[in-house]
Amino acid sequence: MSYIRETSAGYLTNWAARLFARAIERRLAGGNSGPMPVFFALQDGGAMTQKALAQLAAVEQPTMANTLSRMERDGLVLRTPDPNDRRSARVSLTPLGRERAKAAFVSAIEVNGIATDALQPEERELFYDMMRRIIAALERDAAA
Repeated sequence: MSYIRETSAGYLTNWAARLFARAIERRLAGGNSGPMPVFFALQDGGAMTQKALAQLAAVEQPTMANTLSRMERDGLVLRTPDPNDRRSARVSLTPLGRERAKAAFVSAIEVNGIATDALQPEERELFYDMMRRIIAALERDAAA
């Protein structure tokens, strides 16, 4: 049995994700795409716990803890005590974090445009639909 990269959904998806991240990072002039899940989750100005952010980003708690520590060090997020749970903190974007999030979103929109311009309009919709179905199948598997 051989493993052929060109017909591996996992390999191709991972490779495309890495290329997306690199392209976004190039546009951020030294920034990195690691905080993107936090930016997406907190873009409306709200606050969430680290646990909720980890679940939303589909990463392990230690990974989210490291991401948030770096973001806090860089002045991008603020942790405040959770009024409902004294053991927990709520995380929100600082003004600098909102600025960086906006720049990251502009970069992501540009990179998504470059990537999807390779497809015909009807292919784009089919691609998005297929990706949503793949994600749903993998989420069902993770929940099982």
